[in-house]
Amino acid sequence: MDQRFPRGASPAAKAAPHPRVGLNEFLSHPIRLSLVAALASVEEADFASLRDFLQISDSALSRRASQLEEAKLVTIRKGYVGKRPRTWLSLTPAGREAWTSHLAAIKAIAKGLPPSV
Repeated sequence: MDQRFPRGASPAAKAAPHPRVGLNEFLSHPIRLSLVAALASVEEADFASLRDFLQISDSALSRRASQLEEAKLVTIRKGYVGKRPRTWLSLTPAGREAWTSHLAAIKAIAKGLPPSV
């Protein structure tokens, strides 16, 4: 009896969904991905530091930060240091969870095929 399976029909393929289902489509944009990754390592970061670290313009950071805020992944806080206005960004709990899941999916995808396949 032939033990081969048609393409995509192996028992291993049906055991668990491919890790790509764990990817967050919203984080597929390079700047949004970079911004969330940068914020994941800190509690909060100021706008200028993020702009310089990500090497993007004020308008690009503002646009992407607003998109992430609308998606409830980032919190934007405005205030003053002395008389100078400042903006700080931080990940929300949902943003941290989205980052953790997205990163885990990327790592699982990067592992490639198991040796037995």
